[in-house]
Amino acid sequence: MLLHDFHQKIETLRWDDHRYYHQCRINQTLHLISAISFLCAYGLLFIDPAAAGIIGWTIGMVTRQSGHIFFEPRGYDHINQASDAHKEAIKVGFNMRRKAVLIGVWLALPLALWASPSLFGLITPSHSWQGWVHDVGLSWLALGAAGLLARTLHLFFLRSPAWGLAWAAKIISDPFHNVAIYWRSPIALLRGQRLDPMSEGAPKSSAA
Repeated sequence: MLLHDFHQKIETLRWDDHRYYHQCRINQTLHLISAISFLCAYGLLFIDPAAAGIIGWTIGMVTRQSGHIFFEPRGYDHINQASDAHKEAIKVGFNMRRKAVLIGVWLALPLALWASPSLFGLITPSHSWQGWVHDVGLSWLALGAAGLLARTLHLFFLRSPAWGLAWAAKIISDPFHNVAIYWRSPIALLRGQRLDPMSEGAPKSSAA
């Protein structure tokens, strides 16, 4: 029963994320590219963590957030009958304001490492271009992990530990799920369908 409830929470989060924030086929296509790059980064975690961090942020996050910032409709959502302000207020994960802070830190880290190769005494300084790139990758990887952990713990208090863990599981499994639901999006886009009609409806597990 507990496992069923946990899975139900993940499906609810996935459905709300899809219907509220992934209506544009361009955004869905960019999420497909992002998901594939994140799967590559997952594999590199066991071989080259720094490269995983670089791929995850420069390809995975850039394509993902570009879709939200430049292509996703931000006006009144007629499909869900909700304003953008309402959706941002109830967003479980990172809304645009939180994402702006995260992106700001992401952009600042390479500059910080350039100004202080030891990151102000926190790491062993590198003395080469390759070493700097390696440290940037590791710092970006640490930023991603810290952002995931911080929001998970925040949700522990905002909602409950179960919701926090469900959100974390949803985020980690998003690349697999995005490939499964958005692989047809480039085809629909080539056929001239810019917006997903969202005709599939809510899954039964999230209908409560």
